[in-house]
Amino acid sequence: MLTAVELGLVYAIMALGVYLTFRILDFPDLTVDGSFTTGAAVASISIVNGMPALLATALALLAGAAAGVVTGLLHTKGKINGLLAGILTMIALYSVNLRIMGKANVPLLGEDTLISPLREAQLTGGVVSILIFLVLALVLKFILDWFLHTDIGLAMQATGDNEQMIRSLGVSTDNQKILGLAISNGLVGLCGAMIAQYQGFADVGMGIGLILIGLASVIIGQAIFGTRNIFIATLAVIFGAVLYRVFIQLALDAGLEPNDMKLISAILVVLALVLPQWKGFNKFGRRMRTITNAAEKQKETVS
Repeated sequence: MLTAVELGLVYAIMALGVYLTFRILDFPDLTVDGSFTTGAAVASISIVNGMPALLATALALLAGAAAGVVTGLLHTKGKINGLLAGILTMIALYSVNLRIMGKANVPLLGEDTLISPLREAQLTGGVVSILIFLVLALVLKFILDWFLHTDIGLAMQATGDNEQMIRSLGVSTDNQKILGLAISNGLVGLCGAMIAQYQGFADVGMGIGLILIGLASVIIGQAIFGTRNIFIATLAVIFGAVLYRVFIQLALDAGLEPNDMKLISAILVVLALVLPQWKGFNKFGRRMRTITNAAEKQKETVS
């Protein structure tokens, strides 16, 4: 179960990216399935060719951001529907990722990665590694929170809320969408790089269906903890990612096979969408949000 929590915290990086497009920009971005693998491919092939793991991971972030820019340009400048633009980029990235890796699978066994020190110290799957990944997820969360409260971030929120209104104030909504997609897919690419180093290989099919994981994390977390403000919403996304991995682990422990994971993911998304409409779940959600809000108010009082 600790390993599930650990993986959930790593996938929370990707979930934060999905939150940015899905909730903030109100953009159905399917680039995620491709940019996740792009991040993994770039990081893996760079590490194999002798590049330091930290630099390779940063390069993966930039590669993911570039994929997001392509989707943004197709949508804003090419006037292609957002959903279709993401699908087109995702399909194109499959071939691009194969070109980057040179083959369908790139092993990282014996290579120095960001996870190697933890693995050599036998800390993976334990409390120490969970704390490390939690700090990483929280640092990215706080950076995203800060960004969304800047002038550019507020304009991005307004673009998702009321595009015509913010455009009438002289804001370029096209630029906001391109920037948002770049940041989102940059986080997704970063997550792909971390997952590749964590599991010890990059595979061309590792990103298939990943958008389901991202959506499940966002919907589950926010259904329980709410979306009262950015701080709570992004924190809910992180908890949602962890809960998703825990649910998957429980399903596997119950006797389901790894091949059933996509089916489990789809069921979890359906439940996350349907359960909030039930009265009992709504009471539970309100109770959790009341506790969260009270804790936040107490924190503000202390400050």
